[in-house]
Amino acid sequence: MKRNFLLAGLLSVFLLKAKAQSFDSTYQKSTVSKTDIEVVYSHYIQDGHNSAVTGGIGTEKMTVYSPSVRIAHTFKEFNTIRFIGGADVISSASVDNIDFVMSSASIRDTRSYGTLNYQRQLKKKDIRLGIGSGFSIESDYMSIPFFLSADYVNPTKTRTFSIDLQAYFDDLRWGRLDPDYYHAVKLIYPVELRYKKWFDNYRRDSYNFKLGFTQSINPRLVLGIFPEFAYQKGLLSTSFHRVYFNNDSLKVENLPGDRFKFPVSVRLNYFMGSRTILKLNYGFYWDSFDILGNSIELEAAVKLSPQWTIAPFFRYYKQSGSEYFKPYKQHSIAEKYYTSDYDLSSFQTYKPGLNLRFLPSQYLTKRISFDELNLRYTYFHRSNGLNAHIVTLALKFGREKRSFRDME
Repeated sequence: MKRNFLLAGLLSVFLLKAKAQSFDSTYQKSTVSKTDIEVVYSHYIQDGHNSAVTGGIGTEKMTVYSPSVRIAHTFKEFNTIRFIGGADVISSASVDNIDFVMSSASIRDTRSYGTLNYQRQLKKKDIRLGIGSGFSIESDYMSIPFFLSADYVNPTKTRTFSIDLQAYFDDLRWGRLDPDYYHAVKLIYPVELRYKKWFDNYRRDSYNFKLGFTQSINPRLVLGIFPEFAYQKGLLSTSFHRVYFNNDSLKVENLPGDRFKFPVSVRLNYFMGSRTILKLNYGFYWDSFDILGNSIELEAAVKLSPQWTIAPFFRYYKQSGSEYFKPYKQHSIAEKYYTSDYDLSSFQTYKPGLNLRFLPSQYLTKRISFDELNLRYTYFHRSNGLNAHIVTLALKFGREKRSFRDME
């Protein structure tokens, strides 16, 4: 309830009407720096009955509260610093079953994260270069990412190219947030499987290479192509996932130590007129676990007035499962790799939703403006019975620092 009161209070402040400021026409104003701030809160509720923690059966009930803030500060015209920070407060009955103790400390966990990026636009060129890093931490996980990027826009603004390089270095040991340790200690296994050390490695490294290309086909139609290559190595198994075999034996999930991923998406944006934009996205995915996926997403953004836009959307995804997956008690003890995690199974998903956007364009003070409000609802259904509801509220405002030069 406290979060609801906080969001209501922020919204009330942003909706206050501010007085406009006028200046003598003999002065020319220029923006020295500009800061955009976006406050986001997301609420996620999930239910299902195929938890990997308990071998592919059992509850998947989970609630996630996700407050975050995004800040972009532009200065000296060509320099931008971006910060993203937040937390995911997770309440999960399935994770609690690692210890088979209901209402134990493991029922609630928190992931905190932050990233900082710097972008520089080269003078007299439409090229932007970026670099960044950050962190993500929870009780059994610590990740350090690094980012490099380059973007180019041609002189006529009809074509763009982008390159993104990302690397994530993860330590999967537990103990950093435990008051008895406050440092990484060990991997966490299911309580009845702690009689041995199942894995020697506790690290996972991920490398992503993304390309982007957009082209204006005509004044109404824009095409985008976004291929990607990803590689992971290290501990790709989740150490607290159980697998039950057809001879009633029990082990910890075991997956290969490396994985290649090849996603690509094609996007079309069609401007039907002053009020409607249609967005179509097709996605293809394949990885070395032999998962093959196809998705299609359609969104229609309809401008009801200069301030209000409504955008219904729908996404469909179909996946063929990995050879390493089998349901509860379907694995043979002779298999080398095995999992009962339904994320690696064959399934279909349906994701309808609605986004409401409001552009008040009001100044709260001489320098601070309330720029945008987004309210988004998504319903998620997976064919194995997993369902989720996601509500996201985003508030965006800006601050400008200006200088005034005498024109006389």
